Amino acid sequence: MSSDNSTLRPHGGYRRLRSFQVTEIIYDGTVVFCDRFVDKRSRTHDQMVQAARSGRQNIAEGSRASATSSQTELRLVNVARASLDELLLDYEDFLRQRGLKQWEKDDPEARRVREAGVKRDRTERPDQTDRTDDKKIYSEWLDHHDPAVIANALICLIHQANYLLDRQIQGLERQFVEGGGYSERLAAARLENRRQANSHRTDPTDQTDRSDKAKTPAAPSCSACGKVMVLRTARKGSKAGSQFWGCSGYPECRATLPV
Repeated sequence: MSSDNSTLRPHGGYRRLRSFQVTEIIYDGTVVFCDRFVDKRSRTHDQMVQAARSGRQNIAEGSRASATSSQTELRLVNVARASLDELLLDYEDFLRQRGLKQWEKDDPEARRVREAGVKRDRTERPDQTDRTDDKKIYSEWLDHHDPAVIANALICLIHQANYLLDRQIQGLERQFVEGGGYSERLAAARLENRRQANSHRTDPTDQTDRSDKAKTPAAPSCSACGKVMVLRTARKGSKAGSQFWGCSGYPECRATLPV
């Protein structure tokens, strides 16, 4: 086996991921928001806190798993994305059910929240790891007395985190197609080793290699555009969490196949 197939990819370092940093602010902000404005005895309180925690934790767990399996990392980041979608709906419900205004995308306050994040990214040093200043950047909104202001600010941050996670997922899908992690490369090396061993056998009745390959189907080609398809995980609906084949040309091509 070559050294390339047995080497673990760099992993961890999730605290430097901007997606993790934003979701940590969302998690901390949600804990405080729910303690202040949501009945602690209600299921909503626990569900919102757990959804916010899941968004952060699954990014961290995916980063730690990245050395051994690209597929596991991709699945966990998709779970984080789905958790934030759930939390987004909870904040929108909070505003709607109380007759409170939800900021439009171009609302002046929504733009100010986005600009605060942009300014922070432009001034961050590459070696900066202290996240204590992040909360101060958004304290004007997250420490506000009005729950509508806090909820709207957190909605803005959730949209920002979702954008970052979408880009992260696209990169992970490309990485999975091109090489995968340690587990995927080890499996490919094992199959190649068996194929080579089988090619040297003189017994024509030996079916080991063919049966192994039958158990490990290759990624299909897209029937619509011809590109290779990749395993993806459904984020929403009745099939959330299940896997399917999706075209690697997404979003230009939206063809899918069941696994």
